[in-house]
Amino acid sequence: MTKIIQSLREIDPGYNTLFCDLWGCLHDGVRAFPAAVEALIRFREGGGRVVLLTNSPRPRRNVAVQLEGLGAPRECYDLIVSSGDAAQAAMASGAFGRKVYHIGPERDLGFFEDADGTPFDVERVPLEEAEGIICTGLFDDQTETPEDYRATILYGKTKGLKLLCANPDVIVDVGEQRIYCAGAIAKAYTEAGGKSYYFGKPHPPIYSLARDDLAKATGEAVEAQDILCIGDGIATDILGAMGEALDAIYITGGLAAAETATTPDAGPDAAKLHVLLEQAKLAPKFAMGFLK
Repeated sequence: MTKIIQSLREIDPGYNTLFCDLWGCLHDGVRAFPAAVEALIRFREGGGRVVLLTNSPRPRRNVAVQLEGLGAPRECYDLIVSSGDAAQAAMASGAFGRKVYHIGPERDLGFFEDADGTPFDVERVPLEEAEGIICTGLFDDQTETPEDYRATILYGKTKGLKLLCANPDVIVDVGEQRIYCAGAIAKAYTEAGGKSYYFGKPHPPIYSLARDDLAKATGEAVEAQDILCIGDGIATDILGAMGEALDAIYITGGLAAAETATTPDAGPDAAKLHVLLEQAKLAPKFAMGFLK
């Protein structure tokens, strides 16, 4: 049975590591949430470690810059591990060809460079010349939907091109606007008969990378019972955590705010939350309206 809590202060002190999602938990794409920032800083001051585990297609160095701009200070986390980090290695290996067609905005071009800014041995080319497709998002997520990519999807599927999805999220909320992500394109590509490959939550590669990076940083392995995941995506954060046998806090004030009747002043509604989790066939250990 999922327990509704009001604050991180209520969790078992046995957890010493948080795998915390960003969008919908720490920020909304416009600004960082002060209460969430404070909660993570407090957890670290108590001796805990915070890994920001995000489905952002951007490498961690770019995510750090974005967080600073949103008002999330460096003091609120130890490490960043992104879907972009996990997917970069696969692209750099040539698994999707050396000539690729990129679906995504210019702000994601850092995906094609290593930590020093050196371009990978992968060339971005027109679709007709591509050996594979790299999807980091939509070209214009403010106005476009997956329907705008029907011709591209049909062509890629017909040519047998593999699609690397650098961000498994299907939708996110930017302030008050809901927009599509790379996961929506990959889902449509798969439904059309193409092959899509994922590296972020809920898939194992990003969790393995997070554990390995934390072990390198601290000099010690992190055990499953020490980790508590935090996220607002039922099909990404919560499904991923449970697939890794990790405890989780479901943040209901993000993507599921309407379904769970969560508002800044109240929620989630226990009955509505129960229905949602029953439908998803998932049972996170905790639920919380907003991270605090």
